[in-house]
Amino acid sequence: MEVIEIGAVRLTEDYRLVDEFSALIKPVYFSKLNSFIKGKTGIAQEDIDTAAGFRTVIADFIRWLDRSETYILLTWGGEDIKRIIYDTRMHKLDDAYWMRALAFDLLKGFLRDQKLTNDVSVETALAHLDIVPEGSAHRALDDARMTAEVFRAVAPRLDFSQAQYFKDVYSNAKERRMVKNAVRTMYAQRVVPQWELIVEHFLKDKVSLADPRKAAELETYFASVVGSQQPKPVPAAEKGHEGSVSTAEPFPGKDQSS
Repeated sequence: MEVIEIGAVRLTEDYRLVDEFSALIKPVYFSKLNSFIKGKTGIAQEDIDTAAGFRTVIADFIRWLDRSETYILLTWGGEDIKRIIYDTRMHKLDDAYWMRALAFDLLKGFLRDQKLTNDVSVETALAHLDIVPEGSAHRALDDARMTAEVFRAVAPRLDFSQAQYFKDVYSNAKERRMVKNAVRTMYAQRVVPQWELIVEHFLKDKVSLADPRKAAELETYFASVVGSQQPKPVPAAEKGHEGSVSTAEPFPGKDQSS
């Protein structure tokens, strides 16, 4: 994946739109747009072919951002900053600027404000607020303008303490869910969760822990899950000697007769 367009709007503290940024980016590794992207965005191949490269555009974007002494980046979801940082690294540029950029996920803020549980598009959010959208949510600048409209509607009720800096994550949601489910299974079977048991019986041959950063991250996540989950009390009739398993379906590899 590569960023092919950046669009942003600048709002004042009283939510007035005072400036905009828009630029296409010529990709390096996927220089030919596939039909899906062309159809979804309406971006023509000839426009991409004549666009500036990522290094030029991202430098222009940083200069545009720095016209404000301080700011918070408002994004719809968490992918925007992540994608910029990944492309910055891919082009062997220093990512320090973006690692210091404070960002607020407006999608999460909107869901909390409206008491919704499922993610929605910015267009759906506007419809939910009875605001008629303008432009296409598949083009960066139009998307930024729509995001600004949602922000204006809910800003007074947002908790900006939720703004945060980007943090590298080495595991994915599926892997973390496997760890969480493993802890639940062990608790259900009256087995004290231990990281070594999780690795041996639940993650082996399913999750690669060759990267020590991922291994450490998952172990830290395991500790947080254990700390947040309390095992159910064991009725006296079910109590046995230490390490026994009283359920019909023991966790993978566990000798049920132990």
